[in-house]
Amino acid sequence: MLSKKTRYAMVALVYLAKEESQRAIMSTEIAKSEKIPQRFLENILLELKKMGVLGSKLGKAGGYHLIKKPEEIRLSDIIRHFEGAIALLYCVSEKQYQPCEFCKDESTCKIRGVFKEIRDTTYGILEKTTLQDLI
Repeated sequence: MLSKKTRYAMVALVYLAKEESQRAIMSTEIAKSEKIPQRFLENILLELKKMGVLGSKLGKAGGYHLIKKPEEIRLSDIIRHFEGAIALLYCVSEKQYQPCEFCKDESTCKIRGVFKEIRDTTYGILEKTTLQDLI
């Protein structure tokens, strides 16, 4: 299951991507429109800024804006940033691999095989799906 933080990040990014004028959008506008708690959203937007997806502008006309094109922002990157591993088991994770404590032999483990296939399929979909696909 994705956390609320990850889901809110995607919702906020979609909102920003739909904004055609390229103006900076205040977090209060996004929070109100998308029914996201303001303080929670502000932390998410700051993380997305540190991630290099958003830029911000101070002042009366300030707010947040995308600094990458929607077609350059992959769901796999967002999910990895907020959730960590995409895999359901550490023994099939590419970025956070850990040996399985239950397997006697990972190469013949049927459970690991199924979850590796799930991980590969999920990753493939998330890697090819961009923010552009969600707007």
